[in-house]
Amino acid sequence: MSNMINQEEIETLRELIKDIDTAMLTTVTEEGLVSRPMKTQEVEFDGDLWFFTKKETAKYEEILHDQDVNVSYAGKSYVSVRGKAEIVEDLEKKKALWSKAYEEIMQTSYDDPNVVLIKVKAEAAEYWETGNFTKKAAFLFKRMTGQNSKSTDINETVEMNK
Repeated sequence: MSNMINQEEIETLRELIKDIDTAMLTTVTEEGLVSRPMKTQEVEFDGDLWFFTKKETAKYEEILHDQDVNVSYAGKSYVSVRGKAEIVEDLEKKKALWSKAYEEIMQTSYDDPNVVLIKVKAEAAEYWETGNFTKKAAFLFKRMTGQNSKSTDINETVEMNK
């Protein structure tokens, strides 16, 4: 059984998170876990999630110390994405993802050297929803991962890569 993320799994997760404007990013600190709201990037999910931050924030330091993160979404569905975060300072990528909303939120521009991107490479996702779409996706994920499709779990976990 392959644990690599495939295009159908990416499409399902994209569908589940596409209209959710704010995600909760959880990082690891010396004291434990810390979560904070982050504006979701308006880009097509391809297995990576992107967020803007500044270098003088706690989350920046936390990611430099420990790359394990979780990103959760709550809307018409509930999605929890586990992954590895990295800090990206690529000016062209910042320019491509920047919007007027960030200018207002961060009180600066994309070319500010203090502005960085957090790239989260998704490793696994878990989701909850009772709608027909998610039931269909749950069946699909179980079939792809070789799990019994007759299970009545209320949530699904998908290992995306290892």
